[in-house]
Amino acid sequence: MVDDGYIADFPSEVIREGKVQVLVPKLAAYGVVPSDYAPSRAPVFYNPVMEFNRDLSVLAFQAYQRIVNHEINICDPLTSQGIRGVRFAAEIEGVTKVLISDINEHAYLLAKHNVTLNDLEDKIAVKHKDANAVLSCNAAPQKRFDIVDIDPFGTPAPFLDSAFRAIRNNGLLASTATDLAPLCGVHAKACVRKYGGRPLRTEYCHELAVRLLLGCTVTLAAKHDIGIKVLFSHSSEHYIRAYTQILYGAKKADESIKTLGYILHCFNCYHRETTHHPFATLQCPECGSKMDYAGPLWIGSIFDPIFIELMMKENRSVAFKNSVRITKLLNQTKEEASAPITYFVVDKLSGKLGLPSPAIQGFINAVLSEGFQAVHTHFNTRGVRTDAPMATLQKVLKDLAEKVK
Repeated sequence: MVDDGYIADFPSEVIREGKVQVLVPKLAAYGVVPSDYAPSRAPVFYNPVMEFNRDLSVLAFQAYQRIVNHEINICDPLTSQGIRGVRFAAEIEGVTKVLISDINEHAYLLAKHNVTLNDLEDKIAVKHKDANAVLSCNAAPQKRFDIVDIDPFGTPAPFLDSAFRAIRNNGLLASTATDLAPLCGVHAKACVRKYGGRPLRTEYCHELAVRLLLGCTVTLAAKHDIGIKVLFSHSSEHYIRAYTQILYGAKKADESIKTLGYILHCFNCYHRETTHHPFATLQCPECGSKMDYAGPLWIGSIFDPIFIELMMKENRSVAFKNSVRITKLLNQTKEEASAPITYFVVDKLSGKLGLPSPAIQGFINAVLSEGFQAVHTHFNTRGVRTDAPMATLQKVLKDLAEKVK
């Protein structure tokens, strides 16, 4: 361990993650387990559960670097103890500079120590500043970043506007949202305030959460004459995450705005559809009931199969603790990329009909045999993306129930 004179004034321990070692708060001393860890419990936030998030970030940023094929720099303006920025500098080829910052003085000092601990002072600059101030101070063209990673506790919305000013053309924005209660419709008013879109409490609310985050991203980017291209997104544990490429130009912004729309949902028969005009029709074409809506939100693709393939290639060349789990996620999202928007949860459909819930693969095979598309979704282990109408799905469930009698 490098002796830089730093002594933590709180219970701490050195952990290893990826190729680095970092000093972090000792969770056991705060009487919590990682899954329920809250930032208020310790002077510096650290969540080991997010290692999966950080692993995926390394893969995504490396895949992006391969695409642009030049040296890149990264900004992590909400760095906490610095583990993300330290890993980016140590593990991603082609990274020349990483700027990390935190407004919390304990976090700033700990992050500086962890940079020294990994002998990365030449690659990483550490600031003690507000995240928006750091981003705004790097808005001049020659100072902008190739990648900005917004990974807060809660909503990324307050930081997105500053992030767009600090990202180069064709750069990459990664944003995490952990406030799933608003995004999933538990606190609908909060979602409208923070993301500018109306949520719905549906079985596919986690996909709606991703699309609401992307809808907010598009709207804020357009104010800067910036469009976006969604490269990858996922929902894991208690958060959602989106990776979007930034495209300068009013025309690019206009094209992205065109991808905003609404999802109409029938709470009676579970039919759903997309529209650019939410009030054009609110009558369900399947059962005639009145439909509700979510949005405005992103109704375009939320996965780029080419980018996912690049991430898969990078994953094969590393030995992360989470590599097997990452492989499963990437395979699923690649399969989902060409599938219809939203998904059906088989148990929900079966329960509506008062039928036993079938095996998920049996249900998929039965839908395929009817001539429709059907694939798994990473959002829910019992979820299926399909273009089959509700009448067909009900028929399939009834046929499967008859077979087990």
